[in-house]
Amino acid sequence: MALAENVKQPERPKLMEIMGPGLITGASDDDPSGIATYSQVGAQFGYGLAWSLVVTFPLMAAIQEISARIGRVTGRGIGGNLARYYPAWLVNVMVALLVLANTINIGADLGAMGAALKLLIGGPALLYVLGFAVLSALLEIFVRYSRYVSVLKYLTLSLLAYVATVFIVGTPWGEVGKNIVLPPIQLNKDYILAITAVLGTTISPYLFFWQAEEEVEDEQEKPEQQPLIEAPRQAPRELYRIRVDTVVGMALSNIVALCIVVTAAATLHAHGKTDIATSAEAAEALRPIAGPFAFALFACGIIGTGLLAMPVLAGSAAYALGEAMGWRVGLAQKAKRAPAFYAAIGLATLIGALMNFSPIDPVRALFWSAVINGIVAVPIMAIMMLMTRRRDIMGEFVLPRYLRVLGWAATAVMAATVVALGLASIF
Repeated sequence: MALAENVKQPERPKLMEIMGPGLITGASDDDPSGIATYSQVGAQFGYGLAWSLVVTFPLMAAIQEISARIGRVTGRGIGGNLARYYPAWLVNVMVALLVLANTINIGADLGAMGAALKLLIGGPALLYVLGFAVLSALLEIFVRYSRYVSVLKYLTLSLLAYVATVFIVGTPWGEVGKNIVLPPIQLNKDYILAITAVLGTTISPYLFFWQAEEEVEDEQEKPEQQPLIEAPRQAPRELYRIRVDTVVGMALSNIVALCIVVTAAATLHAHGKTDIATSAEAAEALRPIAGPFAFALFACGIIGTGLLAMPVLAGSAAYALGEAMGWRVGLAQKAKRAPAFYAAIGLATLIGALMNFSPIDPVRALFWSAVINGIVAVPIMAIMMLMTRRRDIMGEFVLPRYLRVLGWAATAVMAATVVALGLASIF
């Protein structure tokens, strides 16, 4: 165990001082694309896959805490550390795949947000897509980092819409609990694909890059703070903060995901509606079954989570690309000091928006985005695990044993997911 883990804890920060990168990262994982996946899982299998969101929680929390530690200890994001210590060809391939997957995800999320607003107030969905794209890009580029983070924290409250919805629809909690404790495992293609979709949605590379970079941003915003490798005395308080922030953020993410699965199971599956493809379609299907209030809450949640996820998707792509290319990066930078970084944010958002005007099927595009995310997650996670064992990178803050075990377990699960996806696609 690292020396810093044994140091007596100083005065611990208050909860509201702790919540930050982990909370925003966890909340952004329940984006409109994730909502579509969870809705489909609940509609198709009822409560039969609720267990998967319990099982993934410790794996997700561990890999995100590892990501945060890399940023806070080294003072660089994952992309920066990859570029410094690993071959350029490997870095370029992984960054290119990440940027591609994030851009497709942005397009799918914008489409879902436009469709949700159309369901609520009518009007042209494509115009709303452009409006959301412009709003998100302008906020990310021109609003000061500290203020923008506060806005993102408040947007996490939009997830409460799904917690409220699950209580409105009349959920049989005894049956939910039974399926979690005694999961009805099925060995068929559709079930394996559904598990793959859940894992690919909860453990995504863009989340690793974002949380690591936000730790760097937060450290740079506070003059008294330094990377832990340079200021080890700050470690006990900071590592405690990271752990609590990450565990709470990932718990929120998985609780909300579970609520969406259960809502879809209690309403759509129970009434024979099993072919949901998008989050907006799930919201519309709720209207005649669960009533207008549940429908409105669900649709509003799509918009709120989309506004939260958009900067995370575009920002993580720009961070990874910028650090690989040696650009000045950071949301705390003014636009004129980091023009290439902000141009990458704007371009990813624009291309995502334009996808909705093309003949590309957004549902199929999202499937391939999930495939790319799953494929690129495995080598990134493996390299992260190797990186955090190197004292020339992490100093005395190499990972404690419990994080090494959970991190490698998460990597193995994702690798098995990719294999299962390949086999299911063949057979």
